[in-house]
Amino acid sequence: MRVYQRLLMASPSSIASKATLGPAPMALLPPIPLYRRILRVHRKKLPPEMRLLGDEYVKSEFRAHRNVENPIHIVGFLTEWQLYAQKLEGDSWRGEKLDKAKLDKMSDQQIGQLYELMRTIQNKGEEENE
Repeated sequence: MRVYQRLLMASPSSIASKATLGPAPMALLPPIPLYRRILRVHRKKLPPEMRLLGDEYVKSEFRAHRNVENPIHIVGFLTEWQLYAQKLEGDSWRGEKLDKAKLDKMSDQQIGQLYELMRTIQNKGEEENE
């Protein structure tokens, strides 16, 4: 994410189309402050078992995208994580379903990861019920 400083100076609408970014363009947070914000929101809003799972996932995703050079990928990555943090802060995430448009854009590998995450969450729920 070395290119992020140049991206922060540009408005999101000048980098990608408004249709991909959502209804209102927002200022993107740099990766490290966004990462810290997400972990802080997890600490405040999530129960301990969900927090452990969420923290590990966030850490692995930010590590995996550390050396991405494509500006469009960086903007998309930061935008989605910023929207995630905003939803958690506003408590509008509970019971929300995944947007079909986002699901259609996912690769087979991403859908596999999403399925693994779903199975992990279901297994945790079953363990708690027993």
